[in-house]
Amino acid sequence: MSSLLRFQGRIGQRTLLLTTAALPLTGWAVHAVALHKQLAATRKDPLTGLLRRDSYTARARRLMARHGDDVAVVMVDADHFKQINDGMGHEAGDTVLASIGARLTAWAGPRAAIGRLGGDEFAVVLELLAGRRRQRLDQLVRMLHTPVTLTDGRTVAVAASVGAATPDILGTRDLTVLQRAADAALYDGKHSGRAHLATAAHTSLPSVNGRRSGRPGTAAWGRAA
Repeated sequence: MSSLLRFQGRIGQRTLLLTTAALPLTGWAVHAVALHKQLAATRKDPLTGLLRRDSYTARARRLMARHGDDVAVVMVDADHFKQINDGMGHEAGDTVLASIGARLTAWAGPRAAIGRLGGDEFAVVLELLAGRRRQRLDQLVRMLHTPVTLTDGRTVAVAASVGAATPDILGTRDLTVLQRAADAALYDGKHSGRAHLATAAHTSLPSVNGRRSGRPGTAAWGRAA
């Protein structure tokens, strides 16, 4: 065998060995991508793309630890959602929920913690300086009251109630307490077309899963357009 043939043989064997060695690595890379996608799917709600409750809570607490009093906890609950679901069909209801998720994402930005807590209930934690609260919450209410166009061309009039709580007003950075207070403020202003800011009174009111009746003093900002 000539030296050239022997050289080509050695090159062929080396290429085969490298290719064989690379196969498990390539397989693992594909597997890792699949695992990453599966993990992302468990963190996010498939309909809205928002974080599920556990992932939202973990991110929200990190944001609160980072920004201290310069945050707001915002609770959002769709108004008359059952009527939409029952009267126009579940596909219409799903489109409305997905639209709310998209609007919350556009409003809060990529650094916020935005979660779908279940059904038509959403929560947002974001950095929000005191001087901008009124403007930003007014903006959110207007966005959430913009009609939704369905794939078949029909238009759905939508609305959502909004409650907010902040550490500087309530004197606590406990996420659970702030969410409960924001939820109580939301229900004080349910169907009002206003965003309601929780006061200290909302932290001591009895509630069941954050739902309660009664109307203590609240600060109400803005009316939906």
